[in-house]
Amino acid sequence: MRGAASGLAVAGAAALGIDRLADVVSPRVNALAATKLETVKSSLTTTGEQLTAYKDVTSYNNFYEFGVEKNQPSQNAGGLPIRPWTLRVEGKVKSPKTFDIDTLMKLKPLEDRVYRHRCVEAWSMVIPWIGYSLSEFIKQCDPLPSAKYVQFLSYYDRKVEKWTSESTIDWPYSEGLRMDEAMNPLTLLTFGLYGEVLPNQNGAPIRVVVPWKYGFKSAKSIVAVRFVDKQPRTTWNDQNSGEYGFYSNVNPNVDHPRWSQKTERRVGVPFYEQRRTTLMFNGYGEQVASMYNGMDLKRNY
Repeated sequence: MRGAASGLAVAGAAALGIDRLADVVSPRVNALAATKLETVKSSLTTTGEQLTAYKDVTSYNNFYEFGVEKNQPSQNAGGLPIRPWTLRVEGKVKSPKTFDIDTLMKLKPLEDRVYRHRCVEAWSMVIPWIGYSLSEFIKQCDPLPSAKYVQFLSYYDRKVEKWTSESTIDWPYSEGLRMDEAMNPLTLLTFGLYGEVLPNQNGAPIRVVVPWKYGFKSAKSIVAVRFVDKQPRTTWNDQNSGEYGFYSNVNPNVDHPRWSQKTERRVGVPFYEQRRTTLMFNGYGEQVASMYNGMDLKRNY
């Protein structure tokens, strides 16, 4: 597993490719980003896998605030107000704080990191994200020793969101990690992809990416981070705890009640290449498996 998740990042300019250039000339999604980011290479990256095309990464999305169909977030998220943007720090910290998004983007050098992305719906992508380890931000928050979990709350405004009347979800979207998961170097505080700031539909202007967990664990458009002493409520676990566990580690040995998780469909590749075997912890076991030693991963799904 180490070989698949180590080595140098794909250079941002080289990663853009012909498909990306076509999107710049003639955008195929409505909520595109446009600001280039200065980045450095990272050793915490996946190598040797074909990147999912920009057009697929930005038009095949789950972002239920803006619609439940894959193409709807790119059509509806253009009204998300990404500036000004602040991130509140609350809960078990020495003192509450508020960070401006532009300050956060300068807190540490922004890194290129290519990660596999595995959705609980059994499809996957390979995405060149931009950000730095969430642990670097957490250090600035001064959490108390009693803080055992980190909760993320996403932006929500009934005047902006497009799916309010159709959804049974209790907004705002909430996700959470155990503190050691949040502090793992792979957990990425994310500001961009493919060399640019995040498009709205991909969680602008700030999200987390947790590559060994199913995609819904990676909260988008975050406005608040809470440090708490007990496992926080999370949106999909609240919606249906029998299908969406709190941990939601990628585990091919634990099927979703309605489909197998042993294989996945890689988005954007030829049909005969799409189906592939799902890897335990999405292939990042060497970096994360030790956090779950002794845990029953079928019970704690």
